[in-house]
Amino acid sequence: MAIERFLEDHRDDITAELADWVSIPSVAGVAQHAVDVTRSAHWLAGVMRGVGLRTEVLPAGDSSAVFAEWPVHRPGAPTVLIYSHHDVRHAKPEEWRQTDPFRAAVRDGRLYGRGASDAKGQVIAHVWGLRAHLAGTADRAPAVNLKFLVEGEEEVGSPNLKDLLRRHRSLLECDLVVFSDTVQWQADAPAIVTSMRGTILATLTVTGPDRDVHSGVVSGASPNPVHVLADLIHAFHDGDRRIMLPGFYDPVEALTPRRRRDLEDLPFDEQSWAERTETGHVIGEPGYTPKERLWARPSLEVLSVLAGDPDGVPRAVIPSTAEASISIRTVPNQRVHEVADQLRAFVRGHMPDSVSWELDVDELTPQEAYVTPDGPALDALARAVKRGFGEEAVGRMGNAGGGPADLLATTFDAPVVFFGTGLPEDHWHAGDESVDLAMLLRGAASLAHLWQELGEASPEELRGSRG
Repeated sequence: MAIERFLEDHRDDITAELADWVSIPSVAGVAQHAVDVTRSAHWLAGVMRGVGLRTEVLPAGDSSAVFAEWPVHRPGAPTVLIYSHHDVRHAKPEEWRQTDPFRAAVRDGRLYGRGASDAKGQVIAHVWGLRAHLAGTADRAPAVNLKFLVEGEEEVGSPNLKDLLRRHRSLLECDLVVFSDTVQWQADAPAIVTSMRGTILATLTVTGPDRDVHSGVVSGASPNPVHVLADLIHAFHDGDRRIMLPGFYDPVEALTPRRRRDLEDLPFDEQSWAERTETGHVIGEPGYTPKERLWARPSLEVLSVLAGDPDGVPRAVIPSTAEASISIRTVPNQRVHEVADQLRAFVRGHMPDSVSWELDVDELTPQEAYVTPDGPALDALARAVKRGFGEEAVGRMGNAGGGPADLLATTFDAPVVFFGTGLPEDHWHAGDESVDLAMLLRGAASLAHLWQELGEASPEELRGSRG
């Protein structure tokens, strides 16, 4: 229990450090915050140097990533690369009730602020997990060779990450990747993520009249791009919520009995889930449980629709254009470029001749799905989480969102394991984002134990579980 006592004794320091970092508005993809992303990187580099790590700020496009490593190599021990990010999503201050998004506040055991959970809190858990681990070692050195890569573009799809990994391949070389940008299932029912869905983003623009036209002049005789877009959105799913893209489900494999059991074993109450996520209701594809829909089945969502006069005084016009942003989550065996072609074929087959249209599929930042293979790394993580959370059993879950896990795995020919300290109720990307400070401490303890557990394995054993 020395690790847990160390972290509890430093609870105020951990809270203060995270609050300080949250105050830096490192918003990704916004020009006026580019310097804040750089400041955030240098802030983290300074904190990591204070732990004893050698640090370097690496440019990545217009952003900055932080590299850190323990300066003394431990021969024969595995090398572990921790991946996370320090950039955050744009915040709408009018949607925040607890505090200003970049002024941290502690309420009822939670720290509120943009990035508190996604993902600055997860990085802070690593920093303090390492501190706790070092405090319990005789030589004050980690049991494994540790490296960190904390990027600054994850929230905009990591457009420069592939090039960054290529340029610094030798610096980042590792036997295992620990990916920390995920959530836990429940505070009282920890579970390790063993899969991550892939992601494809697209924007569809439909054009009708050459310009906005007064509806009283042409209504009933003019093509309306809003109607066309609405018809297309409706056609994306059938009455059972199945996605109608041609060939979309062909490569999707049925759940294995073991995976189905793993998901069934996680506690789930539909009303509680709807309340925790503030979604109101649970819907989805028949024949699959909500957990299976989240983690083992693909999805298609329309994230935004823009047309007409959403703000200001209405002009009573048929708009010239209507636009929708589309997000597709894929599962193993689906390939993002094939799904992109299926989307193009579907849109092409449903567009009437009365309008013109343009479908822009983001081919720069798509992310393939990833499944962590069974093996020593996953077993070590399960043992560490049991110790860190003080639980006899640890479940297995998935991650409904995406991330560059497959890119990291293929770049280094190494397995990826997932560990996060977030919860579904943390309001990622929304107003009043927060982190449960007790979860943060339990997560840091789990990481401290993880380095001990992995230190007992050889590099060959960890790499052998890459699948």
